[in-house]
This record gives sequence, structure tokens and C-alpha cells, in this order.
Amino acid sequence: MPPEPEPDAEPVSPGPATGQVPLPEPGLTGVRNFRDVGGLPTTDGRRVRNGVLFRSGHLAHATAQDTAFLESLGLHTVFDFRNADDIALEGPDTALPGTRNLNLPLSNPAEGATFWATVRDGDVPALRELLGEGHAAARMTASYRRLILERTKEHSRMLELLTDPEEPAVPALLHCAAGKDRAGTSIAIILLALGVERSAIEADYLESNAKHRRYKVVRGDGSTGTAIDPEIRELLDPLFSARVEYLRAAFATIEEEWGSVDRYLAEGLGLTPERRARLRERLLTG
Repeated sequence: MPPEPEPDAEPVSPGPATGQVPLPEPGLTGVRNFRDVGGLPTTDGRRVRNGVLFRSGHLAHATAQDTAFLESLGLHTVFDFRNADDIALEGPDTALPGTRNLNLPLSNPAEGATFWATVRDGDVPALRELLGEGHAAARMTASYRRLILERTKEHSRMLELLTDPEEPAVPALLHCAAGKDRAGTSIAIILLALGVERSAIEADYLESNAKHRRYKVVRGDGSTGTAIDPEIRELLDPLFSARVEYLRAAFATIEEEWGSVDRYLAEGLGLTPERRARLRERLLTG
């Protein structure tokens, strides 16, 4: 179920809860959940630079105006975390001249195929059995844990490219389908490496719940929004919301498996002290 643009939604500036310096937000119509991560505060008093790290949903439906704006960012690399099925459903990203598009799938197309078919086409009883009584939220929590445990190779590659001494992959845009889960976890990993305050990471993650950012669910029969049965909307909500407990499950997995963020970055992702210092030099103020 690909996200659809909502041209009626009004873009807003990031709120003070994110710790960001408020900046005008572009009124993109074919790209959802776009934002500059710049302004987030670190524990040592610095901030993420504006204009070097962006996040969004996929770029397959970018309009000519959206594309012109994205080109103006001077992006070096677009990290596309979608899998082959996502790309077949939504289409490839709109090409941005002079920008490298790197596909690093963070989920297996075969994983959960029956599950997503039921989400798309299932009736109320089928969805109650699949998603009711906390099953949907539990599935999401488990998926965030797997993103940490099973995708160390991909996240290591991401950090390697961002800290390349010869050709750094910044400015960079990171996205998946909706820009919430796979991109959200990847952004969180970068922010942890930068020393961004945990509360600011969580607040930025929760920005994906803003009305104009949210993944717009489209069922197999074409129904969307209030045309979807209210009980079905309620059952699906845990799958398409950003919930802080999901991200905290990723953080907890790091602590449980590696004991600390520093060990996770060094041993799990191979981020050396030199590369981490280079990442901070490139992405932080001061």
C-alpha cells in the first residue's frame, strides 16, 4: 500500500519539542514525510548542521516542482532502504541529476508477504485475528528489533559511505517507503553516533505522525481515509503510526546485545573512533 500525496495538507515548521531551529518546510506534494534533520541538539551543546542530512518517504511520485526542490539541495547520495517489492509497487525514485541513488534494502520482500496481503485485502474478522489484542504493535516492535540485529551489514555500509575520507556521501537523503520505520531507525543510528540527545531523536521520529507526513493507507479495493471501515482503521493504526515504544525497542536491543551504544557502533557497525570523529565534523556545528 504505497503512500499517496495529500495536496490539501499544509506543511508546518518543526515544533520546539524536536529541539530544531525552526525552518520553513517545503510544500512537497508527491514526496511525503520530508524534513531536514538539522538543528537537533547534541549532549555536548552542538547541533546537527542544516542542509546535510534529510529524511523522507520514497521519491517515486515526486512532481516536477518537488524534483526541482530536491535538486536544489545539492544531494550527493540518496539512500533508498526499500526492498524489490516496494520498488515494484511504488516505482523507482525519480532521478536527480548528479545524485547517486543507492539501494540498501532493509527488509526481505518474501518476509511477511501473506501478512501484507491480508492487511491490504483482508476483511474485519481476518484483520482482528491478525492484528487485534496487541498483535500489530508486537509485530512492529519485533521488526524494529530485527532492524538492529539483522541489518548491521547495511547500517555499517551506510556509516562507511557517510564517513568516506575521499568522497563523503553528504548531503544525504535517507528514505524507505513512508520514511518512518527503516529510514527512521537508520536516521536514529546516525544521530546516536553524533551524540544527539535521546529525547531529541525520539521527538524527531514522532514528527512522522503529523497529518501532512503520515502514510496514507490505500486498501486493495481502493478505499482510503474515512472510506475505510473504522474498525479496520483502528486495527491498522499500529502499523502506520510512529510510536515511541517501537524506537525504544531498537534502543533496548542495542543495550541488550552490545551493552552500550558505543560498543554497538564500534563492534556491531565497525565505526572506528576516527570515522566517528569525521562524521561529527561533517554533520555537526562547532
